[in-house]
Amino acid sequence: MVKKNMRLEVMEAIAPKVEGYMEDFLIPINEIWQPSDFLPDSQDDDFYNAVEQLREEAKELGYDFWVTLVGDTITEEALPTYESWLMDVEGISQQEEPNSWSRWVRAWTAEENRHGDVLNKYLYLSGRVNMREVEVSTQHLINDGFDIGTDRDPYKNFVYTSFQELATNISHKRVGLMAKKKGNALLGKMCTIIAGDEMRHHLAYREFVKVILECDPNGMVLAFADMMKKKIVMPAHFLRQSGGTIGTAFENFSNCAQRLGVYTAQDYIDILKKLNAYWNIDLVRGLSDEAARARDYLMKLPSRLERISERMSFPTDQYKFKWVTANGVL
Repeated sequence: MVKKNMRLEVMEAIAPKVEGYMEDFLIPINEIWQPSDFLPDSQDDDFYNAVEQLREEAKELGYDFWVTLVGDTITEEALPTYESWLMDVEGISQQEEPNSWSRWVRAWTAEENRHGDVLNKYLYLSGRVNMREVEVSTQHLINDGFDIGTDRDPYKNFVYTSFQELATNISHKRVGLMAKKKGNALLGKMCTIIAGDEMRHHLAYREFVKVILECDPNGMVLAFADMMKKKIVMPAHFLRQSGGTIGTAFENFSNCAQRLGVYTAQDYIDILKKLNAYWNIDLVRGLSDEAARARDYLMKLPSRLERISERMSFPTDQYKFKWVTANGVL
């Protein structure tokens, strides 16, 4: 109970700073990009020609690329799950207005909502994927929810979002670079700007953890270590296809992203290193014995994961997803 009360006190203490975080890390609605800025304008007389050009450019992208893009899109489309989860975190309340934390979650959600929207419309117009299968997987993922191992603990949730937002930044950025190399400037630009949003969000959540470390170093270090012991799972870890069971598609999707080089085991390690460095975990002092052991664990973990990753292997065969046919042509 003491730990729970301490977390609530810290969230209340930080709350006055949240409005400033929104100004620093989010963009006003009237200034930020919208999906229609990138997609063919259906009111334009040249709409069909623009769609035809989009479809032609899409033909140059391979099977693993389409699977990864579909998986990324479904992950973004499951946003209702992420918002409802964060709204239930201790210290974030919709009932106790004004609550700056709930305003942050809604504003963050509003920015994130555009990602799945633009990618979904692009997939639909591209003609390269089975949209009904994609939609079934999306509905399953929202219906199945997720368990990221954070419960209602704000410390653990902010560690998770700090990590996961940077992971999605890396994934979208690399997909964008691959699209550009294949001559698909439109998709490349879309993925790059999405990656920029994810980076801003990462910087915000990273700052939340930094401030909490100043208020409650013991609790924050213990929460960080606990999350890393459980491993940071991606939001789509319950991903499935039609007729499949919970989570059966995620491993194959992850193998595809690893094979393509979009998000790898080394990226996971590099993110941990960056978080350790930014939060100065090695310099945190005045810790309890338990928290000091947790700090030492966090500092040694990257090297340990490096050794493990050297022994890891991933299937080279392409798993046959219902979303995309073997040659990327339906």
